[in-house]
Amino acid sequence: MSSDLTPSAVREIADGYAFTGPALDLGAVLLDGTAYPDAQVRIPLGVLNRHGLVAGATGTGKTKTLQLIAEQLSGQGVPVFLADVKGDVSGVAAPGTPSERTGARAAEVGQQWAPRGCPAEFYSLGGQGAGIPVRATVTSFGPLLLSKVLDLNETQESSLSLVFHYADGKGLELYDLKDLTAVIAFLASPEGKEELRTIGGLSAATAGVILRALTVLENEGAGAFFGEPEFDTAELLRSTQDGRGMVSVLELPAVQDRPRLFSTFLMWLLADLYQELPEVGDLDKPKLVFFFDEAHLLFKGASKAFLEAITQTVRLIRSKGVGIFFVTQTPRDVPSDVLAQLGNRVQHALRAFTPDDAKALKATVSTFPRSSYDLGAVLTSLGTGEAVVTVLSEKGAPTPVAATRLRAPQSLMGPIEAGALRAMVEASPLTARYRDPIDRESAYEKLAARAPRPEAAPAGAEPSKPSESSESPVPRERAKERAKEQAGAGGLLGSLLSNPTVKSFARSAGRQLGQEISRSLFGTSKRRR
Repeated sequence: MSSDLTPSAVREIADGYAFTGPALDLGAVLLDGTAYPDAQVRIPLGVLNRHGLVAGATGTGKTKTLQLIAEQLSGQGVPVFLADVKGDVSGVAAPGTPSERTGARAAEVGQQWAPRGCPAEFYSLGGQGAGIPVRATVTSFGPLLLSKVLDLNETQESSLSLVFHYADGKGLELYDLKDLTAVIAFLASPEGKEELRTIGGLSAATAGVILRALTVLENEGAGAFFGEPEFDTAELLRSTQDGRGMVSVLELPAVQDRPRLFSTFLMWLLADLYQELPEVGDLDKPKLVFFFDEAHLLFKGASKAFLEAITQTVRLIRSKGVGIFFVTQTPRDVPSDVLAQLGNRVQHALRAFTPDDAKALKATVSTFPRSSYDLGAVLTSLGTGEAVVTVLSEKGAPTPVAATRLRAPQSLMGPIEAGALRAMVEASPLTARYRDPIDRESAYEKLAARAPRPEAAPAGAEPSKPSESSESPVPRERAKERAKEQAGAGGLLGSLLSNPTVKSFARSAGRQLGQEISRSLFGTSKRRR
């Protein structure tokens, strides 16, 4: 490994990581292929709300790094959230398996390794796959996040916001997809257009685009993600009786083919936490650390408004005691405004096989503080489980750049058996609370009830036929039946995605109709307990 460092300089680097307060141990300083176990590289616990980045090429050890950090956070009493995109993080709940390789790595970096698992809960989006179902209502999800999922342009996004505004003001609860579809269909009708005239309009073409996008999403099975019971993000902040932080693992392998959906859903979790948590400033340790795996999926194709909302959330949520680690391949995957707010960096190896790779390498090197390392050479020669690290000190200043041989996780480095995972899910007290979906009266039923009923026919007269030009989306008498028929046939009402506009309605009894829901940066509704 090429560098201008000498062994004496290793001690200078180590001095930059000699913190007095509690810290997480990452590994030992690495020089020319040799690890120096007396020169430890660490992260102060109190700066983890300043966010971080774990980056590197595929196969360089990013997942093991986030597992290493997560299990130490749990041991220090900090709850952790992990998005398990590939299905290989579930092992955090089980003790690791001793081996010669693990023992050798521990000796090289000065680690006292012992197998130990973490307390864990396993979740899944809408119950697809193993885990406790996580759902959000259309109302709480909001128009901005839903526009990202549906890949709408800015004009269509504005129209969807108008739909939410109307539903808020009229007390039309948007719990699931059929609610949102019913409202859009109504607003595209003559009666709905008349009601919208004072606040704007919804063109038939735009309504059709949104409804088709909802249909596609529903056909992909995404309808299960929206509805009730809505997941309470406070569940992510729990600790065990012995003081360890709970590790919440969202199992996502079943939805890998819908990356836009799960990445945006994770952003909903953060937006909800941001609204619910009080301002606390800098704490001795964070309330929660959130690992955002495959982070490039969140930013790909995002609108300007969406990126601005992410930037604001990342900037402001640290004062709520929440830290965010983005996990991706290169820092270029993260917008510069967001990257500037990530104070802790663990950069695994990069490849430079193509001109684009070389450009990415050069850009990555430019994001690090000045150091004596030839970072271009170092980053292309790191082995698996090695990384270049720089974090914030206890005083908030960047630490020296340190090539590091990382410690081995003490939990299982791989997935646990499917049977063991199912048993843990069944044993969780949260399963009974969230497992079964609820379908109660909401916008769909309310709009169906507004359909005009035929007047009673005079005695002896022929019964009148129902009008085919009803302005209501669905006749009252067949509202439930029609929904089932069209869902089975892939029809419009049965193929919708939900945009949680009803979180407030779900938890606020006795609110007057016409009172608009307060919304956050992402247009998500504020939970009222």
